Amino acid sequence: MGVWGSGLYSGDFGADLRAAVTAVARLPFEGDHLLEILMGIEPDAATNPKDEDHTTFWLVVADQFAKRGVVCDQVRRTALKIIDDGQDVEMLRSLGMESTLLKKRQSVLSEVRARITKVSDVKARVVLKKPQPFLMTAGDVFVYPTSQGHCINSYYPSKERMPDWKQDGWSAAIIVEVGRVFDFLVWYRPLIVPGAVSQKPELAWLSSVSPWVLRRPGPLSAVHFKRMELEKIGSVSVDISKVERLFPNRRSGIYQVVNDISLVNELSTTPYSSLKEYPKLPRLVEIIS
Repeated sequence: MGVWGSGLYSGDFGADLRAAVTAVARLPFEGDHLLEILMGIEPDAATNPKDEDHTTFWLVVADQFAKRGVVCDQVRRTALKIIDDGQDVEMLRSLGMESTLLKKRQSVLSEVRARITKVSDVKARVVLKKPQPFLMTAGDVFVYPTSQGHCINSYYPSKERMPDWKQDGWSAAIIVEVGRVFDFLVWYRPLIVPGAVSQKPELAWLSSVSPWVLRRPGPLSAVHFKRMELEKIGSVSVDISKVERLFPNRRSGIYQVVNDISLVNELSTTPYSSLKEYPKLPRLVEIIS
């Protein structure tokens, strides 16, 4: 659980769930549907009263819904019952929380209760009016600058603001799969070359590179795309059936999208990251039609 304080968001689970609600609340759905999505993300915590994160799940969702003006009777009723029956305090006591922190938790719960029971005057939340557009499609091939294996960290406003970043090489990526979470939020899954090279790669050369490394999927905003200086140099025809056969256990992009973990975290290469952690493809020919 990782509880390190009496606050509702003092534990790892509460903080992560708040980020999930932030992402999900952008969807143009009613509260009941948003709850269904969140329960799908954390099914054990949502449905199992014996789960150590059960009370935190409902309290965080109720608190975040109240702050965002999201109406959901089930969330409100469940959170009030958890508070009024003392379930949350008892759970934290069983997990070893000290009495002084339990008293502070009671004060936190009183604030949460007041928030979720009052008539909301919160400004209407801003939601997506249509699905996010795809900036890249399956088969797109990109090259981008690196510094000792690091791609440009697009969380910085510019590469000049990055400490100790100086271009000394290039890397390349092929987008092998794209998708949308909840039919609205976009993610991309890349293959990258096994190491940065000194010269800017060309498409003909990349076809002979072996092995390619499959990385985790992630979202990528237009701002991050531009900051990373991704340059499309061509396209290949990806055979998704071959990708599925080679990587049957690859994960969806839900976790990265919900927690807004940008694709920038997956595009650095050696010497920055170890190839041993990731599955490999022998040659590009193994995935193209």
